[in-house]
Amino acid sequence: MTALRITRVDMQEAANKADHHCSEFSSTMLIVRRAQEFNIILNLNRAMKSEETMGFTVDTGPSPSVSNKTKVSFPLSSSASKGVWSAVQRSGGSTSMSVTISSPHNAIVGFYKFSAQMSSGGQTSSTQLPDFVLLFNAWASGDDVFMPNEEERKEYVLNESGIIYYNIGGAFRNWIYGQFDTDVLEITFQILNSSLEYRRNAAADVAKRNDPKYIGRVMSAMVNNNDQDSGVLVGRWSGSYADGVLPTTWGSSVTILHKWAPRRTPVKYAQCWVYAGVLCTVLRCLGIPSRVITNFESAHDTNANLMIDVVYNEKGMLIESDDSVWNFHVWNEGWFTRSDLGPEFDGWQILDATPQEQSGGIYRLGPASLRAIKEGDIDKDYDCVFVFGEVNADRVQWIEYEDGSREKVYSDSKSVGQRTSTKAVGRNERVDVTNLYKHPEGTAKEREIFNKARSKLPRSSSRMMAFSAASGERVADVPAQKPEYSGKFSVEGSLDVGTDVHLQLILKNESPDSRTVTVKISATTITYTRKPVKEVMTDSQSVPLGPNEEKKVSVVISYAQYKETLTEHNLIEVNAVCEGDKGGKLLVDKDVTLINPPLLIKVNGVAKLNEPYSVEIIFSNPVNKD
Repeated sequence: MTALRITRVDMQEAANKADHHCSEFSSTMLIVRRAQEFNIILNLNRAMKSEETMGFTVDTGPSPSVSNKTKVSFPLSSSASKGVWSAVQRSGGSTSMSVTISSPHNAIVGFYKFSAQMSSGGQTSSTQLPDFVLLFNAWASGDDVFMPNEEERKEYVLNESGIIYYNIGGAFRNWIYGQFDTDVLEITFQILNSSLEYRRNAAADVAKRNDPKYIGRVMSAMVNNNDQDSGVLVGRWSGSYADGVLPTTWGSSVTILHKWAPRRTPVKYAQCWVYAGVLCTVLRCLGIPSRVITNFESAHDTNANLMIDVVYNEKGMLIESDDSVWNFHVWNEGWFTRSDLGPEFDGWQILDATPQEQSGGIYRLGPASLRAIKEGDIDKDYDCVFVFGEVNADRVQWIEYEDGSREKVYSDSKSVGQRTSTKAVGRNERVDVTNLYKHPEGTAKEREIFNKARSKLPRSSSRMMAFSAASGERVADVPAQKPEYSGKFSVEGSLDVGTDVHLQLILKNESPDSRTVTVKISATTITYTRKPVKEVMTDSQSVPLGPNEEKKVSVVISYAQYKETLTEHNLIEVNAVCEGDKGGKLLVDKDVTLINPPLLIKVNGVAKLNEPYSVEIIFSNPVNKD
């Protein structure tokens, strides 16, 4: 009798990819999602006899094994078995059969080799079938990444473009995620296969790729190159970018990934929104729902005590310190369950590829449960202390004197973590998600949660300390004296790059007694991480204030003063150290963001597809010189 063999295989790529929401992938190979059936058609050289059997084997990664669940064999049967790999014959003629393949909800994601085994007359033969890719499945209720809302699945898994906010006023960057673009899927797995975990033990690493928590943590490390692990991006926040690309010019993850992939050479240069854009791409590519989050007035708490020390000199110039409050910071959230923490911590998980602090000896962050952050459960894995500080640390202002001593002048529990933003589902609009990260500022509940979080810190970190004005040494925390006058900056006129900046310092006496306030004003160009670049202006004057009187002090920063040191972030921090003759010190600060002149692009004639055409770029020079 002629041996039974498979003569042709139809993987039904188009139909299966459509059923699995994978049609947008440019690859011609079969791409499907786990915990969901897919169909193939096998053509045989003859009819299969009743005593003959058929089975299948799938395997992934190097050295696949049954013990690691990276290799699974399963028979052709009459009904599917829930929770395991299975194959069911649905229909067919004498030499053709339709087979439905099912994968479990916890199957490993990756590139799979696929084969069929046929037994006849005591002999077994094997036929290699086309490879396929298995991804996470936000549409399958048993999957760790299951997301019940269809509109959210379309936004957080399928949407290939988005917007990233970078200005508290609502300014944003368009970003192309391009998770379905040519070769992005292959590059995404190439990134995983470059990780330290894979290099240490490839088989063990692949065996853990059924867990979005594990993959998210690996990817948060691999999108940056700080651990010299062939990561995707190199960060730079100031200085020259001549040997790379200015971070503000990127607008697509695809360009970056294609630049990295040929030699796995880290791409220069990135800042937080670039890291977040690329991380969002690779997560969505794998099927993990992901979104980009922008946090304004974002704290970087280096000593993990939930306190940010902001230090100025007597002239009001910001002194660089380990702690800082960034003008904004961008990270990611991925949607998945947390079986390691309990169901109450399921849902959005914070992941951050920007290399700020090490986690487990590697520059990565997360996944940190959003629920844990809001409720102050900072003892949960991973990196919840740092994220809680980013959105809810207290901010303490100090004046440092020439002898090195410091005086506390203000303690602020409300300014950190403002207008936390993301793109709306299905619309190019901003959604404020601050309430998902913390309870409303100024409420008793917010302070209750803050104190709960503080109580969970190690004793060495949780001691709330201050600097002694006499010696500069840390002593027990004491409240600053509240002055009987107030101050704030207001902007006068436009804030265009190339023009002078005009502000008013508004001082108000809040007592029935007259007083004189000595004001020392300083302006410093800064990066968006609030790293000082250069002091560009200082001024000092005395302002007499009558009972309950309000006065305005004019502040002018000329273009000539800031033009040489303004960074690509267009930021100037203006500070005023105010001291009343009857006691009480006050620090007033304001970040000024300058606006680049607009570029107007005018198309000449009619633009036709695949034909060259000319455009005019119209630019108005705001400076009154060449």
